[in-house]
Amino acid sequence: MPVDALFRDDFYLARCDAVVTAVHDDGTFETDRTCFYATSGGQPGDTGLARRADGSTLHLDVTRHGDGKDVILHVPAEGETPPTFGEALALEIDWPRRFKLMRMHTACHLLSVVCPCPITGASVGEDESRVDFDMSETIDKQAVSQAMMRIVAEDHPVYVQWISDDELAANPDIVKSKNVRPPMGMGRISLVCIGKDSSVDSQPCGGTHVASTAEVGAVYIGKIEKKGRENRRFRIRFDA
Repeated sequence: MPVDALFRDDFYLARCDAVVTAVHDDGTFETDRTCFYATSGGQPGDTGLARRADGSTLHLDVTRHGDGKDVILHVPAEGETPPTFGEALALEIDWPRRFKLMRMHTACHLLSVVCPCPITGASVGEDESRVDFDMSETIDKQAVSQAMMRIVAEDHPVYVQWISDDELAANPDIVKSKNVRPPMGMGRISLVCIGKDSSVDSQPCGGTHVASTAEVGAVYIGKIEKKGRENRRFRIRFDA
């Protein structure tokens, strides 16, 4: 049975009860349900721990996908003993780390609003993220930072709407990535919307995000790098 990926409907769910449904030779294991996000779309997977029935804990490294997007593998940290098939666990993500990634991922969306060019690459990090754009013109990093912070200050709602594969195929222009298409074939695709009635932005994305632009907090563009004649790399950082 495919895993019930609870994070897809609740980005703020930090804990859930689960049962182990498979244990692999490398120690990774699957569960019937999980709140752990698996590495995908430039966002790292969650880390955290699993609490056993006897009260002991199993520390978990970065979560990843298996053979398909419907397989989520929990990864025991080095030296940890994997659980057994059928074992009941309480899964708990490292919430401070996840929340920083949610803030950063949402900030990447705000940057794509300020710089409406095709995205050629992206990587979300806890303290710095990067977004690459297909663009050749020179742009002022301070002006971009100020434009992003205006959207943060406006405190727009951030939410998910679901569409079908056919709806995405009928509206291909909503995809901002130049090289990567959203995964299809799972029955539904999530649109991350910013602003009432998607007034600020709407784009397919399977990552996790905060509930309002205000929650992004203070961010700025630390550097803009030239990575080719028509490629610019923007580095987003938190303004501590």
